[in-house]
Amino acid sequence: MQGFFRAMSNEHRVSSDRITDWLFAVLIVAFAVLATRCLYLQFFRNEYYTGLSSRQQQTVATISPQRGVIMDCRGRVLAASEEIQTVFVEPRVLDDPKETASELADVLDIGAHNICRIITESENPGFTKIKVGVDTNEAIAVRRIHGVGIQSDWGRHYPMGPLATHIVGFTSADNRGLEGVELAYNKDLAGSAGRNIFISDAFRRPIRLREHDSDVTDGVGIILTIDATIQQFTREALLEQYKSYHAESAMAIVAEPKTGAILAMVSLPDYDPANFNTADANSLRNRTITDQFEPGSLIKPMVMGGAVEDGIVSLKEKIFCENGNYCGKGFGCISEYKNGFGYLTPREILVNSSNIGMAKVGQKMGKDEVYKALRNFGFGKETGIDLPGEVSGLLWPPAKWTGYSVTRIPFGQEITVTAIQLARAFCILANGGHPVSMHVVKAVVDNEGNVVKLTQAPPPLAYCIDPDVAKWLVTDAMVGVVNEGTGKKAKLKKWQVFGKSGTANIAKVGERGYAEHQYIASFIAGAPVEDPQLIVLVSVRRPDMSLGKGYTGGAISAPVAGKIIEKTLTYLENRQGSQKTYVAADTPKVH
Repeated sequence: MQGFFRAMSNEHRVSSDRITDWLFAVLIVAFAVLATRCLYLQFFRNEYYTGLSSRQQQTVATISPQRGVIMDCRGRVLAASEEIQTVFVEPRVLDDPKETASELADVLDIGAHNICRIITESENPGFTKIKVGVDTNEAIAVRRIHGVGIQSDWGRHYPMGPLATHIVGFTSADNRGLEGVELAYNKDLAGSAGRNIFISDAFRRPIRLREHDSDVTDGVGIILTIDATIQQFTREALLEQYKSYHAESAMAIVAEPKTGAILAMVSLPDYDPANFNTADANSLRNRTITDQFEPGSLIKPMVMGGAVEDGIVSLKEKIFCENGNYCGKGFGCISEYKNGFGYLTPREILVNSSNIGMAKVGQKMGKDEVYKALRNFGFGKETGIDLPGEVSGLLWPPAKWTGYSVTRIPFGQEITVTAIQLARAFCILANGGHPVSMHVVKAVVDNEGNVVKLTQAPPPLAYCIDPDVAKWLVTDAMVGVVNEGTGKKAKLKKWQVFGKSGTANIAKVGERGYAEHQYIASFIAGAPVEDPQLIVLVSVRRPDMSLGKGYTGGAISAPVAGKIIEKTLTYLENRQGSQKTYVAADTPKVH
């Protein structure tokens, strides 16, 4: 019996030793794993955790740059940023929110109960806005209150409201450009932020400066080609006609033909950039560069110019215009707007705006020559104007043309264009056939007022059309349009105006054909004819025909173009103090 218990005791001792050995082995493995982990953290992850610890002990303060100013060509401010002081509280450090609210109420002229409610209902224990836009005295006073601070930021303002809104554009709440020049030149205007790194406490509050990481660089200034006075003339004249005819929309461009500088650009309906977020979405786009439409008779001078330049049509040639009804196999039937015509010269075709005359010119040229003439003026591709959102319009390659195309495109159907493309084409004609580059930014200036970038006209080396043909179109054919034809309402006593009207049908949406009684009434004019200083485009979409006041470009848009030209040339003469109407102004400095 004693032997049995002795055996059991020995067996138990062996079992205990085995458990001890296993526990010891487990401990060794555990310590080995722990040691390995420590070595890994010490030697391989040292930089990561050191950086993490450092970041937890520091606060980065970003210094926002002042966004650059946007001015017109005379130095008048269109957009600028001003410093805004915001009062905030840090709820987590307040001993008594009611007492803090009472102290703030005395300074900010806000009810204490309102302030207390804002504090107690705040979901952010570290930052709660109380009042935005306090003055200097209020800012000094609230700094003395425990748990209250002042945050400085920049707010964008537009002192001229909707005057040039589609050119200037607007910014987001965090000062990023969203439209217009604000978007196109956002990187230049925005500048770059500065950074200071502070040692902070457990609540992430700065204690002392650790290092100055980078300097703040304010945005540069932008000088536009726009003249706010001319912009005002243009907008007022267009707005009056837009409202008078209950139109869907309207647009106008005033350009300098020698350089392509835009002096005014209006798109209606418009909006106040300070309240863009509440504006109708239909008013936000700049229709002069985003909306494409069939130009109608506005395209005729460019096609006729190509025919004359290539010798396909001579100036003295008479073309039979079929007395108002022209039908044929492969191209259907073409009629005139009102009366039919017999034999007309190229000049008379343009003066009377004969569709049949232009159709026959197109047949004489053939599709390749018509296409070439229009491409020479840049149709079917973007102008490259320095604004976002421009579209290219539509000019099909000749391979896609039909028998209808070669007779319809010469009088402005089966092609879509933008207002800025049309303005450029007429600038080219007024500039003796030389190409121009359409632009709205005259110069970029640094914070010292020095010009760092200047937009200049390209040297007159190439031609889009023969200079003699361009001169004939401007000084003869399009003068005849104003003096004898469809543009009489643009005629002025003091200056000889040249121009061309266009009344285009609006195509149906989602189906073939044109909508009944829906038109785009346009007119493009220039003056003075002996030395053109201005090209003015006016276009009114869907005027209300039920008013009985007309719907053609000659009736609606020609008088507006004439009024803009008269006011603008008078203004320029008075500004220069002489009869010279040179537009370009000295670039103002930004201070």
